[in-house]
Amino acid sequence: MASYLENASQIAKEAGELLQGYFERRVTFELKGEHDLVTVADRASEKLIVDRLTALYPTHSILAEEGGGHGGASGYQWYVDPLDGTTNFAHGFPIYNVTIGLEYQGELIAGVIVDPVRKEVFTAEKGSGAFLNGQRIHVSKVSRLEDSIGVTGFPSRKRHQSVNIHFFYQLSMLSHGVRRSGAAATDLAWAACGRSELFWEFNLSPWDMAAGVLMVREAGGTVTDMRGAEFNLRGQHILADNTLIHQETVDLFKDVFAGKYADKLPQIG
Repeated sequence: MASYLENASQIAKEAGELLQGYFERRVTFELKGEHDLVTVADRASEKLIVDRLTALYPTHSILAEEGGGHGGASGYQWYVDPLDGTTNFAHGFPIYNVTIGLEYQGELIAGVIVDPVRKEVFTAEKGSGAFLNGQRIHVSKVSRLEDSIGVTGFPSRKRHQSVNIHFFYQLSMLSHGVRRSGAAATDLAWAACGRSELFWEFNLSPWDMAAGVLMVREAGGTVTDMRGAEFNLRGQHILADNTLIHQETVDLFKDVFAGKYADKLPQIG
């Protein structure tokens, strides 16, 4: 397993360096959908990663955001986001990453998230812990939701229809605040190293979460869905936290799902 993580880390760092060159040149973007951006950097990074992984592990499956992956029958599944935070990247906002996760027979076993701007390399291996630039990391020790910082995200399309605004509001009112970075893998990595206490979001893709989910778990955190049920990489939502505030957060979310608000929505008029 060590060689998988070692190789994935080297590939992700190489892709991160590639992205930095594009970022400094401020490349233009295209639209995959009404608000869904893609750049030449996404495609170049994905080609690099998929080519390297295929050369090393020709029988492994690869699922990549821009469609450059392929199937395999070995039981190994790679999840690749060659540029997580494309909208940030395209606008010159310096929060984005490269993330690669590895699953074996349905179990996450290795993951890497590279932040080329801050030169931070987050790695995790099942049963071996989580690390930032080689130093072991742990989740926050904050034990109350009211003392926490939360992080979330919103969809690129139909934001006005997103139910998440209700969860955002409740957490904002009942905690030290909620942040939105625009890069889910970064959010998970920062939860793993204690920069925030919890992260939640709706309708992410497997490649957004695979490496980060393992990282939070290996750093001592808990990952479920937002109702507290077993996490599914292809499920509708995710809650990742420092374990200490997990039940309190799940209880709050249950109320929001039910239309009950601990902090009432203000009247407009």
